[in-house]
Amino acid sequence: MHAQRRGRYDFPPAIPPDSQPDVRSPSRFLFWLIGSYGWVVPVMTLSASSWLVPAALTPWLLGRAIDAGVAGADTTAALGWVGLLLLVIAGGVGGGILFHTFAVRMWLLGIYGIQRRVSRQAVHLGHVLNRRVPTGEVLSVSSSDSDQFGATIESFGHVIAAAISFGLASTLMLTTSPVLGAVVLIATPLLLLASTPVLRPLSRAQSAERSESSTLTSQASDIVTGLRILRGVGGEHTFALNYERQSQKVRGLGVRLGTWQAVVEATSILLSGLLLVALVFLGSLRLLEGSLSVGELISFFGYAVFLTSPMQAFFDFAQRWVQGLVAAQKTLAFLGTDVPWAPTGLALSPNPALRDELSGVTVQPGRMLGVVSADPDASAALADRLGRYLPLQTPDPMDDEDLSGRARRKARRVRLAARARRAREDAELANRPWGVTADGVDYSAVDVADLRRRVVVSHTGAILFSGTLQSAVDPWGTHSRDDAERALIVASAEDIYDSLPDGWQGRIDEKGRGLSGGQRQRVVLARVLLRDPDVLILVEPTSAVDAHTEARIAARLADHRRGRTTVVVTVSPLLLRRCDDIAVLVDGVEVARGSHDELRDHPEYHRVIARGMEDTHE
Repeated sequence: MHAQRRGRYDFPPAIPPDSQPDVRSPSRFLFWLIGSYGWVVPVMTLSASSWLVPAALTPWLLGRAIDAGVAGADTTAALGWVGLLLLVIAGGVGGGILFHTFAVRMWLLGIYGIQRRVSRQAVHLGHVLNRRVPTGEVLSVSSSDSDQFGATIESFGHVIAAAISFGLASTLMLTTSPVLGAVVLIATPLLLLASTPVLRPLSRAQSAERSESSTLTSQASDIVTGLRILRGVGGEHTFALNYERQSQKVRGLGVRLGTWQAVVEATSILLSGLLLVALVFLGSLRLLEGSLSVGELISFFGYAVFLTSPMQAFFDFAQRWVQGLVAAQKTLAFLGTDVPWAPTGLALSPNPALRDELSGVTVQPGRMLGVVSADPDASAALADRLGRYLPLQTPDPMDDEDLSGRARRKARRVRLAARARRAREDAELANRPWGVTADGVDYSAVDVADLRRRVVVSHTGAILFSGTLQSAVDPWGTHSRDDAERALIVASAEDIYDSLPDGWQGRIDEKGRGLSGGQRQRVVLARVLLRDPDVLILVEPTSAVDAHTEARIAARLADHRRGRTTVVVTVSPLLLRRCDDIAVLVDGVEVARGSHDELRDHPEYHRVIARGMEDTHE
């Protein structure tokens, strides 16, 4: 029964994550996206045709019924034409239902397919993501752009069906009256050509509104993330004013976008109406001349009314395609980004000996090494090098808040050029000798995926996702309950389990909101301890806990990781006492090494840990 239910209701996977998008241009990406749906788009197009083609036949059948019943006084023939007309209308109703059914199916597949690919790309990029694309841009691609792609592809299938029905109606008109048919065939492309000038400002307005909306989303995300800190320093008012200014800017751009959309809609109605008037006028002249019957004139009036639908579809497609290109251009900036290092290389040995050439620090297998430095940035940089993470990089400031028109477009081009430059710099840095060796082999020759499995860096910036305590500690879902409880105990986080009403199934909000800083830190520590990598690098793992809790963590951590390679970057004497070796850094270079007791009288070491003993803990 379960298999039957699954086969009946589950959608097939759309946009397989293993497929590679065509990122050469926005239009190529849209066509790749259309092809990625497989049979869904062709069936949707056929359904739309079965909806619109009967509508194109309706005026012709109506005219035949009128001529048979009025002019010919043939009741039987009139009833036959009316019956055929009803049958065609019923077919059109069924086609409309099928079209909208497959359109919704395609829309949902597109939304979740893009979101799936965005998630996969974000995981693939890892820490490179924030160096390439702002957070708000990623959120916009996953939400508004994925929805826009659905609208664009729906209009793509619709416009093909509209073109087929338009061709059928034109053929019927040409066979009835070549003059009127020629008028329609000539006037339609001219009317479409006349509408193109209003599409350009629409495209610019769409692009500007889309870009500023991403900035607004980024600001909202930053404010929510740092709300507690902002309140602590009294900065919420300043950020609220910045958000208000940006939101008003987006509102103004939205009004401008809506204005141009209204202009496009009005142009479509105006041009379609002009065509309708012309057809009725010319058809009336033909009727007076005797070259058209009453039924044929009514048919032409029906054609004129019907043609507003495909004409509207053409205009709608032009508008949707422009919007799709704008969304595709933003999406390419994200999906077209790749990690800077080669995907293959040598595999690490289970317990490698690591050496950092820049600092001179050597990490011996199976031992716990403490790293002490008066400069936190130097020790954090060492941890990043050991984990093969690119150094921190401040994005080029590109504040175009007060710009408009040509200056805004120029700023946008400069921003894209800056991203491309940073990507080239990262690729150059990642593919030259890294300066860290594993068993004598430089990291540049090591497979990054294998290195990520064996060497894990946990720092103070690690976050928690919303979910249960169990999913926070074991997000992979691959460990036993006993192992997870053991990691929780080593991290001295039993109180968190006890404080949640549902224990392991107790809910934790996104980024650990609702937990104290020390509780979040201990859950993050439990998570990485459960991961149990060959080499574990911890950056200030107890900076937010009180001294008693820190002492318990230090003792339990040393016992838990005994015989496993561990690096602890800290200034905490409680942790350093438990380390087998301690490396003292001055200006980022190791100047002394030994145990806590051996280094007690070293002036630099004494100065750093004395300051650490004065630190207050939560």
